[in-house]
Amino acid sequence: MDTSESPTKTKRSKSLGDLQKEGDFKIQPSSKVPKLDTSKWPLLLKNFDRLNVRTNHYTPLPFGSSPLSRDITQYIRYGCINLDKPCNPSSHEVVAWIKRILKVEKTGHSGTLDPKVSGCLIVC
Repeated sequence: MDTSESPTKTKRSKSLGDLQKEGDFKIQPSSKVPKLDTSKWPLLLKNFDRLNVRTNHYTPLPFGSSPLSRDITQYIRYGCINLDKPCNPSSHEVVAWIKRILKVEKTGHSGTLDPKVSGCLIVC
């Protein structure tokens, strides 16, 4: 009996995050017109495929990107922070602190919490 084990190949699959970082998930335009078979449709709808013009042509816009391909500066500039506001500072003070710490000019909060109340404050 041969007791030697055959070497197994271990295939290392990439994580979803790695695939999203590498991939370009843009929809490419095509000039192919989809064919619609209306031969078995009722009499009044026989020429429906000639009435409805469907194409895949459009102008792709170069804006936007996959969330995992963005850098940290875009997240800081355009993101939202869900903050547990402590008691005593007002919502406006907390927003001023975040403005100064992150060095962003446009910052605001979703709603005012009383100064003596702690709770969830969303800062954008």
